[in-house]
Amino acid sequence: MTVRAARAGDEDAIFALVEQLGHAFAPDRDAFDATMAGYLAGEQPTVLLLVAEDGDGVRGYALTTIVPLLSTNGPSAQLQEIVVASDARGHDYGTQLVHAVEAECERRGVTQLTVASRRAGGFYDRLGFHESAEYMRRFFA
Repeated sequence: MTVRAARAGDEDAIFALVEQLGHAFAPDRDAFDATMAGYLAGEQPTVLLLVAEDGDGVRGYALTTIVPLLSTNGPSAQLQEIVVASDARGHDYGTQLVHAVEAECERRGVTQLTVASRRAGGFYDRLGFHESAEYMRRFFA
């Protein structure tokens, strides 16, 4: 398995993974394509999009945003999305993705990495994350 930056040609595999996420919004391919095009063109330098691949292709991805916050004495990162193909779960793809995100955060001088997740809390506990807050959200149409 290799973890690398997403690149052109990964779109179909990543979209298939997006469809496996539990969603408040149904995945829309046109919206996805527009967003991916921006990421791949480097229009969003605060977005880190990594994929895990093996001989079967892209098996997972992690999307992280990195922004400077006033309260963190430097850039702060939020692991926004992470998913591993259902038939690849339990084989360290997610762990390797998180480790790669952490390494890139350290390289960029990030002072904290946060993730909002209730369903996979045990996974993040094993990786050294600590619970610190509830996650709340509001949807806009």
